[in-house]
Amino acid sequence: MVIHQCRHSGPTAPSALPTAPPGFTGRHRELARLLDALRPSARPTTPSPAAVCAVTGLTGIGKTALALHAAHTARDENWFPGGTLFLDLRGYGNTPVTADQAVTFLLHALGVQEVDLPTEDVNQYALYRSRLAQLADEDRPVLLLLDNASAPEQISPLLPGSGRHRVLITSQDCLDSLRARQFALDTLSPDDSAALIATALHLRDPEDDRPSREAGAVRELAELCGHLPLALHIAAALLRRRRPNRPVASLVDEFRTAADTTRALVSPGVDEYGRPLALPPVFDVSFGRLGTGQARMLRLLALAPSTEFSTTTAAAMAGLGRSDALRLLDDLASAHLITGSHASQGQAERWRIHDLVRGYAATLTSDDPALAEEGALARERLLAFYCLLAGPADRHLRALPGEPLPEHFEGRAAALAWLDAERVNLVAAAQWTDDRFAPACVRLALSLAEFLRWRRYFDDWVAVSRAARDAARRSGDRPNEAALCNHLGNALLRAGRPEEAIEPVTHAGDLFHTDGDLVGEAMAWNILGLALRRVDRVEEAITAHTRARDRFHTLGKLSHEGRAWHNLGLALEETGRAEQAVVALLHACEIHRRTGDRLLHGDSLSSLGVALRAAGRVGEAIAAYEQSVEIRREYDNWYATGLTLNNLAVALRTVHRHDEAARARAEAVEACARAGTTAEVYGHLY
Repeated sequence: MVIHQCRHSGPTAPSALPTAPPGFTGRHRELARLLDALRPSARPTTPSPAAVCAVTGLTGIGKTALALHAAHTARDENWFPGGTLFLDLRGYGNTPVTADQAVTFLLHALGVQEVDLPTEDVNQYALYRSRLAQLADEDRPVLLLLDNASAPEQISPLLPGSGRHRVLITSQDCLDSLRARQFALDTLSPDDSAALIATALHLRDPEDDRPSREAGAVRELAELCGHLPLALHIAAALLRRRRPNRPVASLVDEFRTAADTTRALVSPGVDEYGRPLALPPVFDVSFGRLGTGQARMLRLLALAPSTEFSTTTAAAMAGLGRSDALRLLDDLASAHLITGSHASQGQAERWRIHDLVRGYAATLTSDDPALAEEGALARERLLAFYCLLAGPADRHLRALPGEPLPEHFEGRAAALAWLDAERVNLVAAAQWTDDRFAPACVRLALSLAEFLRWRRYFDDWVAVSRAARDAARRSGDRPNEAALCNHLGNALLRAGRPEEAIEPVTHAGDLFHTDGDLVGEAMAWNILGLALRRVDRVEEAITAHTRARDRFHTLGKLSHEGRAWHNLGLALEETGRAEQAVVALLHACEIHRRTGDRLLHGDSLSSLGVALRAAGRVGEAIAAYEQSVEIRREYDNWYATGLTLNNLAVALRTVHRHDEAARARAEAVEACARAGTTAEVYGHLY
């Protein structure tokens, strides 16, 4: 079998196909799919063009390695007796190989001597196709491997006319105009990334025990490298180059503290293809190929709150309409500088930027004062956009029946869907608390509180409330500082940190008292009572809830009064005063029924069931639980629904209604699964 390589800029004697990189790790599924596409078929009954496969992806993702492994496997299986023609098109270098240059190299590889080479390009292409057609007629198919293609015009003139041959292309771009089957590569899995580092170290020294001795550090190093194969190889080279006993953890620390990990991923020497072991130069090339609009969009996306974002987020940052932003995003995705996910029906597109690309582009911005100002303006636009939508979404979550609703969302479900989709970005953006962004961050934090409580993202709620409280304090915004102290205390309480909750809530009460905000002060008392009960200061909790209840009653704040009655009932039940707790919780239920707040009504009914059961009134407890479940299901509050169903199951078992108890328990388990937790958080029934 004849194997040829064409790699350099001038005619050379044929040489071997480049060696596949040693220690090829992962990609087994992708390799199997690629080989399935490359496998020669039986001789076609009608003429058909060559099958073309394109391996695409971000620079450094391992395209060439996968293609070479596929080519070597095909050679070992004798799939292409006509030979494998390999050509590096250098599409991303300073002097890309043109199709006219490439056909000359390929003719030499096919055995055409210099003296027999036509002088006209058109005749060279004719001879090239003739030689390939002859090989097809002789049942000697050829694999043409074109590495580093950057444009369809480098490739199209070289495509064989016979369906017996196969063409394998690697490119950083999608090359959508080519009729090719695309194999877009993603980063490696965490396991494969760690295995790549370990293999690279063992190739140099089989006795190197760092991968097993520091398995956790190896995995963290892989994470810092973004699971990008080139970055992983560079990290392994740095570990090999320095003293062999240097801990992996030391390189992890170096990367973790680097302002830009991309700039730290540089090692002397070259890889097996002769390319420098340095990440910044390859990113420089990719970025340098972008148009002005695409480059600006990528820089701004690097400043987004997280690595994943929606089209509307990108549009807001860039100050563009959705269609213009989408065009730029599609361009960046085609260059594999971002990746897009297929949008489900009724859902918006989502995009992702690789951590290392993000770090690289963010550094470009921070290094240039004009670009830094451009980035700050983009963040201001995004915060304004988030506040514009988060406020109405919050009102949808808090709205009582009959209240007018904002027009931004079709309903409560749509508002929740937007908040769910954008949560990571909203939480991160709310912590951009530099003085320039502080007022918007405070507004955003206040708008997110009910959502974060509702979805039980308590750690996020703590982080957002603390950051926004500090920002409000720095800017002298006392009313919002007090409100955010209340939110922080409530979040800490729900996160299981009641001791920490007492200080911010007490401070909130003091601020509200100084400013004469009687409602805010009573709200602080109510939250303080919850914290005091959790730290076994129950009598003090009862006093705090009673003060809050009386204040709300005096001020005519009926909904708040209902909450205070509810919390008072919880404290009374905990002291063993079950009948008094029942009375308090019945008051809460009646108030919530009158105000039409079914969400709070469902909460109070569930707590009423607990108090009734403690009072020995199990039949009434079962009825209260059943009403609560009905309401909680209306609001898709699956964690709370599961809790109530579990309590219902316990009550049913108490009165020996075992079949019903088993059904309620099974429904509790299902509700937990929908809430993303397990029924064990409620305790075991049997």
